[in-house]
Amino acid sequence: MPREKLFDLARSVDAHKDSMARSREEAVAGVTSGLISLGQEVTWRAWHFGVPLRMTSRITEMEAPVFFVDEQAKGPFRRFRHAHEFSEDSDGTVMVDRIEFEAPFGPTGRLVEKLVLTRYLHKLIEQHNQHLTADPRAR
Repeated sequence: MPREKLFDLARSVDAHKDSMARSREEAVAGVTSGLISLGQEVTWRAWHFGVPLRMTSRITEMEAPVFFVDEQAKGPFRRFRHAHEFSEDSDGTVMVDRIEFEAPFGPTGRLVEKLVLTRYLHKLIEQHNQHLTADPRAR
């Protein structure tokens, strides 16, 4: 898949919503459809661990089509930063996600991060990326 197409698909609010159907994610404020860009925000409402959550993410850095970063502006984490990096090699486009976060659970947060959240977030990102690479909009 061409890097430019995957970069745009990764910024697509609609594609994100489609990929997260299991957690019933809905964009409820800010950019609620189409492509999100530098300085813009989207507020997501979703269900994780059987609990309704809201999280507002802002695109804080962007160099198309090489990378963009979204960070939690408001939400359940103490801190959440997600860097999306795109490069090309002989097999096509390589997409790398780097996530940094701090759990909201006070002193027990580190344990919750290691035992639950890291694995859960890894699975969500993997599911999302598999959806993106199979998405017909990327062709």
